[in-house]
Amino acid sequence: MPLFSQIVVGTDGSESAREAVRQASNLAQMTGAKLDVVSAYEPLPSSRVQSERSGAPDDVQHEFGPREDVHLALDGASDIAMQFDVEIKPHARDGDPADAILQVAEEVEADLVVVGNKGMTGARRFLLGSVPNKVSHHASCSVIIVRTT
Repeated sequence: MPLFSQIVVGTDGSESAREAVRQASNLAQMTGAKLDVVSAYEPLPSSRVQSERSGAPDDVQHEFGPREDVHLALDGASDIAMQFDVEIKPHARDGDPADAILQVAEEVEADLVVVGNKGMTGARRFLLGSVPNKVSHHASCSVIIVRTT
């Protein structure tokens, strides 16, 4: 039986998150695990989305908003995973990023969650609000916090 069979990693597209995806992809490659990548967005009021779209040409207005950022982050994660010959299953969710990672981990019955350590330095490491902290305290499986900063 492999060490890990189902790995979940979170990304927001930042360099820190990209490093977590690289390391999760490497682990998936080494263990033959399936890799699920989660990216979350906070829904925005429609008035703000409309205001951001107002100056853009009609043919690209659909590209503005938090969902598009999530899809860009997931596309970037897919590019990284391809370098390791690992297929991913992307999960775009709305809401709190830590909650999204935890929900997907439960849904796919993950045996490992990988997150970057961004937000774990200084006094912030004591706050349960940071994604790595919240995930590490609430996951029902093993968690690796990758040192990315």
